[in-house]
Amino acid sequence: MKFGARIIKTGVAIALALYITLFLNLESASFAAIAALFAIQPTIYRSYQTIIEQVQSNLIGATLAIVAVQTLGNAPIVIGLVSVLIIAINIKLKIESTIPLAIVTMIVLMVNPGDDYLTFAITRFSVIMIGVFCAFLVNLAFLPPKYETRLYHKNVKNMEQISQWIRLATRNDAERKILKDDLLKINESMIKADNYYLMFKEERSYFKGSEYTKNRKLVLFRNMISTTYKALAILKSLDQHDHKIYQMPETIQRLIQDQLDHLTNYHQRILMKYIGKVRYQSPDEVVDQLEQDEKELTEYFMELYDHNQVERDQWMNVFPLIGLIIDYNHHLVHLDKLVESFHTYHTSENEVKITDAYAQDE
Repeated sequence: MKFGARIIKTGVAIALALYITLFLNLESASFAAIAALFAIQPTIYRSYQTIIEQVQSNLIGATLAIVAVQTLGNAPIVIGLVSVLIIAINIKLKIESTIPLAIVTMIVLMVNPGDDYLTFAITRFSVIMIGVFCAFLVNLAFLPPKYETRLYHKNVKNMEQISQWIRLATRNDAERKILKDDLLKINESMIKADNYYLMFKEERSYFKGSEYTKNRKLVLFRNMISTTYKALAILKSLDQHDHKIYQMPETIQRLIQDQLDHLTNYHQRILMKYIGKVRYQSPDEVVDQLEQDEKELTEYFMELYDHNQVERDQWMNVFPLIGLIIDYNHHLVHLDKLVESFHTYHTSENEVKITDAYAQDE
């Protein structure tokens, strides 16, 4: 069992909320713990955004609850109607994520209100807001995860799995059932990479120069992810049309295999280049080889059609794969230029700080 930063932050926020409410001798400390649970967030920016929205939403919930109790009472039907109204207002204000805690606030204030209702409502509302602010303080105190590092390593890991399966698939060595199971896992892992990208995008820079660098990194990482998706699309095509590919002439099978070997190696080289493990300038022979591979593959593939060496339906079945390979090639060349450009302008600033500590990712 692994404990991530958010799990630990949640526990600390709940404990802190309980300690503060008990120290202030406030009743219903459990409500502060519930509020802290709802308010904890993975990034400082989201925490800042959440506390503003939670204050707004809880004020709406508390105000409607107080007005409803004073005018209509606290019958179950009244509580239900107030819940609907709170949800509608939050949706209108586009702060849907705060609806659960706003409803909790309303229920806490309307059920068993007691004699001195105004004092009761202020106390309960204060307890809930203590929980919200405790979550915010814990998010500030705990350093957020390095989403850039997580994003990079997740992309590298995904590409390693994809390239291994591509090599097996082009050699007709892939076990179909295991490949299909792994494709599901890779898809989930790619979604996680997209989420890390969003988290990294939300991290705020506090200096103008670092903001410019951050924007360049966002462009670079977006292209890293999209290029990995191109490789994944090729793997899916190989899995879907494997029997059709193996019915093609051996020459085209060899050309596809060689082209994909060179492209996946090039892809991994680019990823290593980003963290400085290979020289920044790609050797001319690497780029020339890719251009030669693409020319040879496309020309021979067209000859198969022009000279009627294969059936038209058979040729059309493989055509999408050829298009994916060409598209993948072009995306890799573009990604390589982005990495080289990034290092050209940012090497002196030591902007790439990717570590090999990847255990915390999963």
